[in-house]
Amino acid sequence: MDFLANYGLFLAKTTTVAALFVFLVLFIVMIKLKSRGSQQGELNIIKINDKYETMKETLESHWLDKAACKKLQKEKKKHKKEKCTDKPRLFVLNFDGDLRASEVELLREEITALLLVATPKDEILVRLESSGGMVHCYGLAAAQLARFRDQKINLVVAVDKVAASGGYMMASVANTIMAAPFAVVGSIGVLAQIPNFNRILKKYNVDFEQITAGEFKRTLTLFGENTEKGREKFKEEIEETHTLFKDFITHFRPKVDINKVATGEHWYGQQAIDLQLVDGLMTSDDYLLQRHEHMDIYEVMYEYKMTFKDKLSEYIQGSIKKVFNYFYAKY
Repeated sequence: MDFLANYGLFLAKTTTVAALFVFLVLFIVMIKLKSRGSQQGELNIIKINDKYETMKETLESHWLDKAACKKLQKEKKKHKKEKCTDKPRLFVLNFDGDLRASEVELLREEITALLLVATPKDEILVRLESSGGMVHCYGLAAAQLARFRDQKINLVVAVDKVAASGGYMMASVANTIMAAPFAVVGSIGVLAQIPNFNRILKKYNVDFEQITAGEFKRTLTLFGENTEKGREKFKEEIEETHTLFKDFITHFRPKVDINKVATGEHWYGQQAIDLQLVDGLMTSDDYLLQRHEHMDIYEVMYEYKMTFKDKLSEYIQGSIKKVFNYFYAKY
């Protein structure tokens, strides 16, 4: 009896925590959806050249005496006046992708703003990190980047960690892809998975009714009894999506042997060069350092203003993470 009592208490606690977690997640989603329509954003710009100069001056001041520092400052001012101000510009964008490519909402605003001022002599660098996600979301993100190509503006994508699946779909749009030596790229494949609880429902004599109009309105379901015909149709749709994915890569990177790389596998930077999935091995930091002497480099970020709802949402998300980490460490 003690065992049953303890088990019941444990089950009650677990259920309570799970229910609270689900409620908080739904609450956060509701806040996000309500605030999205009224959210206003602003464009923030940082000149990276100035950042590098400040770092350099800070270091130099530690080993040069005052007289040497003054002399150096005079030389820099004189050199700055003599410099040509009509240098080409390099605009830097950042994209950190999740399953739904949520940052595409910011990306589209940044791209629209840059297309108002950028010219073919300018360049765009996108620092891209993404393991992929939903097809239509990453399809939109890739289409946004293609807007630069349409305007004949050189687009470079730098992959420091990972650009796989939908992330590589985005990267493939670039004129040039740079990757760190151990960055993960590729994974040109499509994945779909869905659990089915039909046998559990049958076990407890629970009926599930699903009414559709159209033979393939639903192929595989969570609760209904799946058929072989439905599975075949689902597989057919996955294959069609994969074909579209391969055609997209081939369009932007025609030198790639698509049949060799479209297996769903991923590769590290050096391997990716051999397969022509990327064009060079270099981190985004090195790429910027190489160009800061002869280009004006601007990091462009479109950001939404933090409302009370946003701050509350962020606080709740942080609290959920702490609770999750606590239970993960404890159990």
